[in-house]
Amino acid sequence: MAGLVPFNRRRGELVHTGFGDLYNVLDDFFSDGWGVRRTLANDTFKLDVQEDDKGYYIEAELPGVEKDELKISLNEGRLIIGVEREEKSNNEDEDKNYVHRERRYCSMRRSIYLPDADVSNVSAKLDKGELQVTVGKAEKQVTSVEVQVE
Repeated sequence: MAGLVPFNRRRGELVHTGFGDLYNVLDDFFSDGWGVRRTLANDTFKLDVQEDDKGYYIEAELPGVEKDELKISLNEGRLIIGVEREEKSNNEDEDKNYVHRERRYCSMRRSIYLPDADVSNVSAKLDKGELQVTVGKAEKQVTSVEVQVE
């Protein structure tokens, strides 16, 4: 039993004194190298948003995504970019007698609020895994007025 001493990856040394052993075992168990963790960065696609006087310019990284797997909408200033992918089998595989078979389904969605977006001036282009969306800005309406007193 004395030979089972935890190896602490952070210090790169053998640790075998007092309560420090328990903490080191917990550190090793919950360290980044153990298992795959779900994070927002791993579960969604990355995007950049730029703005100028004429509009908004959104670029999203979507490697391997096809046009028919994308759904883009603009509703009350909220731009929503959604991806739904399903791994499908080809016709050759349907003739085989599988006992067990696994497929993946992936759904990701990002939402961006663009306060003065023009719903009549939106375009999108997908090229080699990069989505480019351009949203024009609506002309601001006059929201204040000077009132004359009678």
